[in-house]
Amino acid sequence: MYNTIIKYIVMNRILAIVGFYFLFSAILKPTANIDICIPCLWKSIFGVQCPGCGLTTALMSLIELNFKKASETNWLIFLIVPLGIYYVTRDYAKFSREYNA
Repeated sequence: MYNTIIKYIVMNRILAIVGFYFLFSAILKPTANIDICIPCLWKSIFGVQCPGCGLTTALMSLIELNFKKASETNWLIFLIVPLGIYYVTRDYAKFSREYNA
């Protein structure tokens, strides 16, 4: 099983690196007060929030189990996290069937 997981991560390394960085930065800020999050380019250039603005803050609030603050920051987090988990689980199951076949 671990060989399958490692092979899956290696084959999807760009997605794994981006996901690891996003999760690592979301955990690092509330625990160690170190902010390495990437700023929103849309907001930086145009000065207007995009629909994705606040997702990192909302994820940090979810990690702290503060659901109200997560909802106030960006309610889309409650759609993105379950859909992301579903996508990764489904993609891994498909990969596992093909790899073990």
